[in-house]
Amino acid sequence: MVTLQTPRLLLRMFRQTDIDAYARICADPDVMRFLGGTPMSRGEAWRQMAMFLGHWQLRGYGMWAVEERETGTLVGRVGFLEPEGWPGFELAWTLGRPHWGRGFASEAARAALDYAFTTLGRERVISLIHPDNPRSIRVAERLGEHVEGEAEVNGWHLRVYAIRKEAWRAR
Repeated sequence: MVTLQTPRLLLRMFRQTDIDAYARICADPDVMRFLGGTPMSRGEAWRQMAMFLGHWQLRGYGMWAVEERETGTLVGRVGFLEPEGWPGFELAWTLGRPHWGRGFASEAARAALDYAFTTLGRERVISLIHPDNPRSIRVAERLGEHVEGEAEVNGWHLRVYAIRKEAWRAR
C-alpha cells in the first residue's frame, strides 16, 4: 500500500491502533456537521476505517490516515473516494478539530492531488463540498479547484469543485 510524506505529515494506511483517535474525530459534532450531519459511534468509525481499506483493495486507491510526523498523532484523513454510483473521482479531507487552521488539510490534499495526476494518471479530480462549509471551500480553492456544478449525494445537495491535470501542472 502507498505511503506519502509531506514536510509535516505522513499519509499512510489506517491501522487498528488508530481506532481511538479516529473515533474521537468522528464523534465530534463540529467535524461531522457536513459529513452526514451526526456524530458516529465508535463502531461506525471502525466500519468506516474498514471501508477505506476495502476501497484500496477494490479500486487501488483510497483514503489515507494523516499523521503528524513530529508527534505521531492521527490528525484526520485525506484521500480518494469513488464508491459505486459516485459522481466522480473525489479527493476528500477531514481533520479533527484540534488540527484545524494549521494548513494540514491543504498540505495533505496537495500531496494526494499530485499523486492522482502523476501516479494514477487522472485527468480530473473533484471534491464534493457542502455550500455552507467555508473551511473546505477554502481548501479546495487553495488547491486550484473551481465550482463545476452540483450533485445530490446521499440526500445532501453538494457543490462539485474540480481541477484538471493541465490546470494543476500550470500552477
